[in-house]
Amino acid sequence: MESFPIINLEKLNGEERGLTMEKIKDACENWGFFECVNHGIPHELLDRVEKMTKEHYKKCMEDRFKESIKNRGLDSVRSEVNDVDWESTFYLKHLPLSNISHVPDLDDDYRTLMKEFAGKIEKLSEELLELLCENLGLEKGYLKNVFHGSKSPTFGTKVSNYPPCPKPDLIKGLRAHTDAGGIILLFQDDKVSGLQLLKDGEWVDVPPVKHSIVVNLGDQLEVITNGKYKSVEHRVIAQTDGEGRMSIASFYNPGSDSVIFPAPELIGKESEKKDNYPKFVFEDYMKLYSAVKFQAKEPRFEAMKSMETTMVNNVGPLATA
Repeated sequence: MESFPIINLEKLNGEERGLTMEKIKDACENWGFFECVNHGIPHELLDRVEKMTKEHYKKCMEDRFKESIKNRGLDSVRSEVNDVDWESTFYLKHLPLSNISHVPDLDDDYRTLMKEFAGKIEKLSEELLELLCENLGLEKGYLKNVFHGSKSPTFGTKVSNYPPCPKPDLIKGLRAHTDAGGIILLFQDDKVSGLQLLKDGEWVDVPPVKHSIVVNLGDQLEVITNGKYKSVEHRVIAQTDGEGRMSIASFYNPGSDSVIFPAPELIGKESEKKDNYPKFVFEDYMKLYSAVKFQAKEPRFEAMKSMETTMVNNVGPLATA
């Protein structure tokens, strides 16, 4: 099997720009994932984020996680568990409104650091969306504008730790799923692997590379590209030993009232409407997704298409601006 795509973004600034854009295009079309190096986020900042995130887990979350596992009997399971994940998490919201000041148990230095980190990730997310626009032949700013809605995109970070698990064959760190949103940027542990994606029916490891940022495409980009790019199923495998795995995933998603639909430029002239992806409000998609996250994405798209048909029949077509 071909190797996992690792993209050196620094090469966009030189004579290898065309080749680098082609690598990004291939990754989006055939993998739904790629890994960025030389992305512009200072390595020293990433080192501090990793250090303080691991310290926060040890100080504030480890004992709580162990207690919850014990209370649910997950430390002694004997058959496969399909309704829970072996992870310890907290969430930071950045846009449209930040909650960093209100998340409990965070040291002030850590809050300040995560605000700085979020700013860098937001900037990189928007730069990557521009590269996608260029490869897709969409006008500059198209994806950012679609994601903006009436106020702003929805942007937040899930901070996860995957502690050592005594029964990794029976419990996943995170069950298989596709991501609902737009573009996802992941800063992951470079010492402990565990993230896998499904390609051609086989689970493929996403290699841990120091100071890299892993990028994956969510369901909304599949809809906007009318299937040219695909969101890809992925999971986290629990590990038995070591210190556990750190994962910081930032989700640059459409605003709640953003209307999502295939870009007109990406709809084939010969394609019939029934073959195109649906048009819907992002908030409606999220309501459905929250109930069926760990199920196949195709029925979600079909449900939104049915909703679109009903709305058109009852009240006319959804506005796009």
